[in-house]
Parts: sequence; C-alpha cells; structure tokens
Amino acid sequence: MNENITTSRALLAFLKDSPTCFHAASSVRKILQENGYEELTEGKTWKLNEKGRYFIVRNESSVIAFRIPKQDFTGFMIGASHSDSPTFKIKANPEIVENGYVKLNVEKYGGMLLGQWYDRPLTAAGRVIVKENNCFVTKLVNIDRDLLMIPHLAIHMDRKANEQGAGSVQKDFLPVLGSEETKGMFMKIAAEEAGVKEEDIIGHDLFLCLREEGRIWGANQEYVSSGRLDDLQCGYADLEGFLQAEESDSVPVFAMFDNEEVGSLTKQGANSTFLEDVLRRICSLCGKDENGYREAAANSFMVSADNAHAVHPAHPEKADPVNRPKINKGIVLKHSANQKYTTDAVSAAVFRAICKEAGVPVQDFTNHSDVIGGSTLGNLSNSHVSLNTADIGLPQLAMHSCYETAGTADTGYLIQAMRKFYSLSFCDEGQGTFSVK
Repeated sequence: MNENITTSRALLAFLKDSPTCFHAASSVRKILQENGYEELTEGKTWKLNEKGRYFIVRNESSVIAFRIPKQDFTGFMIGASHSDSPTFKIKANPEIVENGYVKLNVEKYGGMLLGQWYDRPLTAAGRVIVKENNCFVTKLVNIDRDLLMIPHLAIHMDRKANEQGAGSVQKDFLPVLGSEETKGMFMKIAAEEAGVKEEDIIGHDLFLCLREEGRIWGANQEYVSSGRLDDLQCGYADLEGFLQAEESDSVPVFAMFDNEEVGSLTKQGANSTFLEDVLRRICSLCGKDENGYREAAANSFMVSADNAHAVHPAHPEKADPVNRPKINKGIVLKHSANQKYTTDAVSAAVFRAICKEAGVPVQDFTNHSDVIGGSTLGNLSNSHVSLNTADIGLPQLAMHSCYETAGTADTGYLIQAMRKFYSLSFCDEGQGTFSVK
C-alpha cells in the first residue's frame, strides 16, 4: 500500500478518536503511555531521570511531553500545535422547547464557516465534571450516534438564501434534538455516555461534532478530508516525529495547546505560562539555576505548526501573486511583516536547512497584501518564552469549515521534518551566528 495512504489512514483514525480538544489530549496520552512515557502531575513533586520520558496534561486539553537525553543538556527543541478547532459550544441549561421541537442552545467557538454546518448529522462530545469521594472528576463524553441536526430553511421560504449570509447563530443554528416529547433527555443521554447519574453532573464543556467520517479521495487518492484537520494534522505529525527522533544534546519537547482558536488566553493556552512552567521545572530538576535556564532558552528553537492556506481552485486572486502553496508540495513556511507569524530570516534559514537534510520540500506563504490573514500560537508563546521560532503549516482548503481538505503526502512530509528536527540541537554562537547539529 502507498505509504501516503497508510499515513493518512492513521491520521484519520487519530481524528476519529479526537472529536474534541479533550479527546485529542486523551488520544495523545494513550499514545505516549504506549511508548513508555510517565505522566507527571503539576501539583506534585517531580523526579526526572537521565533518559527518562515524561508528559504533563493541563486542563485535560493541553499536553507537553519531553525526554531527558542527559542532565547537562544544552537547550530545547520544541514543536508546538493546538488541540482545538472552531465549532459550536453547548451552553448551560441547553434545551429550548418551542414549536414542537427540542433544540440545544449553542454559541460559536472560534472563527467558523457557519453555512457548512447545515443539514449534517451531528452529535455532542466533550467532558462532564462529577464529584466522587470529595474530588471533582473529569469524565469524557462522546455520544456515538446521529443525535442532532441543524436544518436549513427551504429555498421556497427564502428566495434570497443564495445571496445572503449564513444566518443568525442564536436563531438559525440551534440544533434539533428531537420532538417536544424528548424534553429533558439531552443531559440524560450525556450522563449515560459518561457512565454517571445525571444529577451528579455539576459542570460540563460539551461541543457539537460532525458525524461524517474522514475520507481519502481524488483521481490518485491525493486528498484527505475530515473535520479538525486544522490543527490535528500538525499535532499528529509533530507527535510521530517526536516519538521517532534520535537523541541529541537538547531536550525534545512536544507541546499541544488548547484554545488557539479563541486567543489562547487561558491557563492551558499558548499565551499561558504552561510551557515556561515546564521548561523552568526541567532546568531546576536537572541542576540548572536561573542563568542556566536562560542559557538553555537562548540555545532553543521552536517550530509552531498550524495549518496554512493552499491556493484555492476557484479563487486564486485571494492568494499572494508569488507565494501560493499547493497541496502535496511540501511544508509551508509562513511569513508576516506585522509578525502575525514569527518566522524571520534566521528561523526560516534554520527550518529550510532541516527540511533539506530530511529530504522534505518547503513552500512559502504570505498573505495577499490586501487581504487580512490569521495568526497562530508562535508569537503568543514567545511572550512567555523568547525563542527563535518558525511558523509553519500544511497546505489545506476550506480552513475553519466543519469538513476540511488537505493532501495525503503532506502529513508524511511533516513527520519526516519533525523527526529530523527533534534529533538536532540549536546553538546561538553570538554575533548573529547560529549552528544546528
């Protein structure tokens, strides 16, 4: 079987197991444990051993994993991605009963392409919190059946439907749960899925999820489509590269943050102290003082991996005239004059050299100068830990749709590049000179 198809099928399996940020963190936890990594708890004492493998989960939605190659390591090689994707979050007291239907009250999470959510089988997933033995305990929820739908108004009742916007979230996008006789059933269903009593649920973070599974398609099976490719395609590839890498003089760090789609201003986001907390703790437990931490940070490098826009088949005018990434043509190095992306001449040169050594093609992305683009987690993370950072991604179409499209070859390219990246060390030699070996 074609290696690209094998890798893409593994990616789709990971995506199926990861319908929310909480499930993505759970999937990563399982993979790390299967590979001999020990879970550490932030609120308890750590003991780090040379050659040890460790990981930490914050909020059950963000994960940082690392290895200790030796006590006297030189720096950190960090690959960062994010676990969340745009969707609808289900509000507290969710049921609305009117006109013979039970609907769920929802709000937008992140910058969504709203119209894509109409007339698709949906379900709900996330977490509930219950109290057990005087502790607040997280239970994952993934209701594994077609449960909800958001029906579109018929064209006969809205003759301008094809000429106007997608509609009001509060009015048009409340998913139907069932007929009015099903009042009170939603939380019962969620409780049953979590294996708890409804009355024991004292908090929840639940989201709408697409039921349609991912697909590999195209004349040469060159495309892969699924929900949550942004950014779990990068997260999955980063993790595989991290696990496959050889040891160097640096500590390899896999980081997957939550809440990138809503600004990262949470205790588990890239704009939190999570990464800094872990790096400082590693340094302290390996015998480095404050100066040792700062030296290690200066001799570190981050790859911030968040998917990128491929040139669109119907709208090439939205792309830059020259820098127009194509699907299956390699990793995208993202540039922005206003520093929405952190890539600069140094980090671009370093990342290109690593990809060349790994045998991986690299493309460039810049926004069309008249079109405002998005941002990502690299510059937010740098507000807490200042690092040489390259912002990269994999080219995709329909970003922030509930069903996105990317290339079957590109996941493998990022795995190869990150495997090489994590096997190297970066060093600031001074006077604008840097080495990677």
